[in-house]
Amino acid sequence: MNASTSETQVPFTTIIGLEVHVQLQTLTKLFCGCSTAFGAPPNTQVCPVCLGLPGSLPVMNQRAFRLALKAALALDCNIASFTKWDRKNYFYPDLPKGYQISQFDLPFSTDGTLEVIDPKGTIGPCRVGIVRVHLEEDAGKSMHDETAGSGDTRIDLNRAGTPLCEIVTQPDLRSPQEARLWLNELKLLLVYLGVSDCNMQEGSLRVDANVNLHIPQPDGRIAKTPIVEIKNMNSFRSVERALVYETTRQWGVWQETHAEMGKTPKQTRGWDDPAGVTRAQRHKEESSDYRYFPEPDLVPVTVSSAQQAAVRSEMGEPPVRVRKGLETRWKISAYDADVLVNQGRQLVDYFEELATLIGDGKIASNWLQQDVLRTLNERGGTIEDFPVRPAALAELIARVNAGDFDTSRAREIFSEMLASGRSAADAVLSMGIAVIGDDELVALCRDILAANPKIVADVKGGKEQAAAGLIGHAKKKNPNINPGKVRTICIDLIRAMQ
Repeated sequence: MNASTSETQVPFTTIIGLEVHVQLQTLTKLFCGCSTAFGAPPNTQVCPVCLGLPGSLPVMNQRAFRLALKAALALDCNIASFTKWDRKNYFYPDLPKGYQISQFDLPFSTDGTLEVIDPKGTIGPCRVGIVRVHLEEDAGKSMHDETAGSGDTRIDLNRAGTPLCEIVTQPDLRSPQEARLWLNELKLLLVYLGVSDCNMQEGSLRVDANVNLHIPQPDGRIAKTPIVEIKNMNSFRSVERALVYETTRQWGVWQETHAEMGKTPKQTRGWDDPAGVTRAQRHKEESSDYRYFPEPDLVPVTVSSAQQAAVRSEMGEPPVRVRKGLETRWKISAYDADVLVNQGRQLVDYFEELATLIGDGKIASNWLQQDVLRTLNERGGTIEDFPVRPAALAELIARVNAGDFDTSRAREIFSEMLASGRSAADAVLSMGIAVIGDDELVALCRDILAANPKIVADVKGGKEQAAAGLIGHAKKKNPNINPGKVRTICIDLIRAMQ
């Protein structure tokens, strides 16, 4: 994306790459049997291995490797037949061993892609390259006690050793909005695969962003601002906001000091969400700063073609294919398909069952978005325990399609079905709603036409919208009438008078 923010409209291109750490959905840690459950009291889910005590030895969690392999395959990565572990050395209070077991020069997968398409059409298709997907263990957590006034920092090592899948992209993103869309697509893919719950509030998905600007010069060269890595972003909205701010900040610095920009080192900055700014933390580390060397306590891992095929067979349809399938099979818009798919596989299954029963994807989509999702948002819960199942909702929609009552009345019945658990037929009976026969409805329409000659004259004069006034008179006589039917019958009767 080219952006122009100065008075002279000098363009620049924003260059963004992402590093995403995803906690894998395992019961135990990557190299020991300690639990990965969230929310336990500090330092209660630890052992000699994740505490880094002398003499303890790691053992690889096979499920963690399999989940990471599934993610890499879904991202179209090349899978290495041979991969090894490495020690990433650095000192920090929440890393008791003094090193992190990760992968460096021989990761188990490289060179993947993930495309994102904006369903609203405001941003064009964006294919983002994946540099690598590799496994590593998490560090612990530092808890700062500034609010108590003591300034103490305490360490919780429950997270130490938790299995992470690190996904590193090429710098292919060109705007903060693209970055947010891409992250949404990645999260959706990983949740559909069952690789991770991607709960950012619990730390299951964390994002660091690398950003700089490419600025064309009059002599044809491209000037580049130093790369800044942004940390401490706890939501995709924060990622977008941080990138917007950092892009503006770098452009401002360039305009003031571009003569010295080439001498400025790469930098790590933290995102201050309440203040809406990034703050300098330190110079950005290079790989040489971590003194990587092969992990001596773990054997290399080999992956065969048969193992890859077995994992592929478990993967199911990725979200991008589910969207296309919904658009094609049920003739719904890309936007509607995206809304449904973003709610998860279970809601898509609910939709497909409902659409099959009523034979209309658009109506099914409308009811899900306007009524089912609204109810779930208000009441909480999931679609799996939603009290109105597809068959019951299909029965209600069929009655609307048959003209027994209009959509407004159907929503009242839907509310009764939610509250009581009754079927559509039983809810109609309990509410005292009687379906009016065609002959009775025609007789009622004749009566209200006779009582409202002014409206009849207006309709005869070409003002068909005046017929809406007849519906209120009809409802006073019988609240169970279908307004659409009343309007149609009245207009037909008036035309027959001419």
